[in-house]
Amino acid sequence: MASTLTAPSSVDDRVSKRSLGARLLSRPEVGSLVGAIVILVFFLITAPTFRDLGVSGTIIYNSALIGVMAVPVALLMIGGEFDLSAGVAVTTSGLTAALFAYQFSTNVWVGVLVSLLVMLAVGAFNGWLLMRTGLPSFLVTLGTFFILQGLNLGVTRMLSGGVSSSPISDMDGFDSAKKVFASDFNLGPINVKILVLWWILFVVAASWVLLKTKIGNWIFAVGGDAAAARAVGVPVKRVKIGLFMTVGFFAWFSGMHLLFNQNSVQSGEGVGKEFIYIIAAVVGGCLLTGGYGSVVGSAIGALIFGMTQLGVVYAGWNADWFKAFLGVMLLLATIVNLVVKKRADLR
Repeated sequence: MASTLTAPSSVDDRVSKRSLGARLLSRPEVGSLVGAIVILVFFLITAPTFRDLGVSGTIIYNSALIGVMAVPVALLMIGGEFDLSAGVAVTTSGLTAALFAYQFSTNVWVGVLVSLLVMLAVGAFNGWLLMRTGLPSFLVTLGTFFILQGLNLGVTRMLSGGVSSSPISDMDGFDSAKKVFASDFNLGPINVKILVLWWILFVVAASWVLLKTKIGNWIFAVGGDAAAARAVGVPVKRVKIGLFMTVGFFAWFSGMHLLFNQNSVQSGEGVGKEFIYIIAAVVGGCLLTGGYGSVVGSAIGALIFGMTQLGVVYAGWNADWFKAFLGVMLLLATIVNLVVKKRADLR
C-alpha cells in the first residue's frame, strides 16, 4: 500500500511573527486612543476656546484628578475585582489627615502619615474580607462605601461641628506638604499642576509592573482564572489583597491632593467618583470580567473624560447632557473592548 509523506512545515505557527496590524489590535488601549483622537479633533473644531494653548493645562489637570485613581482601579479590574469605595476613600483620606493634625495640634505631616496607615488598612480589610468570605467584591466594597460615607460625615460633624474639616493652612508642615501634593508651576502659557507629573509617573511605574514583572503576570492570571492561577502556584490571596491595598495607597495620595489644594475637605465629597474611575478604566480597555486591560489605556480614558467634560462647557452646550454621554461612552467602550479582544484572540 502506497503511502505519501508530507514535508514538515518550515515555519512553526507558534513562533511566527505577527503583522504590525495584528500587534496593534492586540493592545487593549487601541480603541480608546482612536476615541481620544476623534474627541480632540471634534472639540478643536466645535469649541474655539479649546484651541487656546493655556486651556490645555486645565484639561490635563482635570484628567489627572480622575487618572490618578484610574491607575489602581484598572489594575484591580485586570485582577478581576471592583472597589466601589474608592471615591469616598479619597475623602476619608483627606479628612483623616486634616482632623488628626488639627485635633491633636501636630505637624501636618503626622496627619499625612496616619492617613496613609488608615487607607492601607482599609484596602487590606477589603481584600481580606473578600478572600475570607468569598463574597463578590461588589458587595464587600459596597459595604465599605457606606461605612466610610457614614464615618466621613459623622466623625467630621462630631469633631469640627460642621460638615467639613477645619482649615489647616496655618499649621506646621502645611507649606512643605502642599509643595509635594498640590503645587504648580508655569510652562510658558500653560499652568502645570504637580499632580499631572505624579500621574505620569504612576502610569509609567504601574505599566512597567504590569507588563515587565512577575507580579504583573500574577495580576493577569488571577483575573483570568483564579483557580487555575492558584493551581500553578500564584499567591492569589496576596495578589488580591495587595491590589486592594494599592487602591488604598492611591486613595491616600488623591486625598492629600484634595486636602492641600483646598485647605479643608467636605465630608460629602467623593460619592459617585468610583463610577468615573471605573468608566475611565473600561474606556481604556479593561474588561469587566478581568484578565485583560491596560494602565496606559486608563490614562487615555481619563483624558477622554477630561476633554469631554471641559469641551462641553467650552462649546457652550448644556452640561446636563454630560452624564448621558458618559453612559453612551461606557457602553460603546465595552463593546469595542470585546470586539478587539476577540480579534486579538483569533490572531
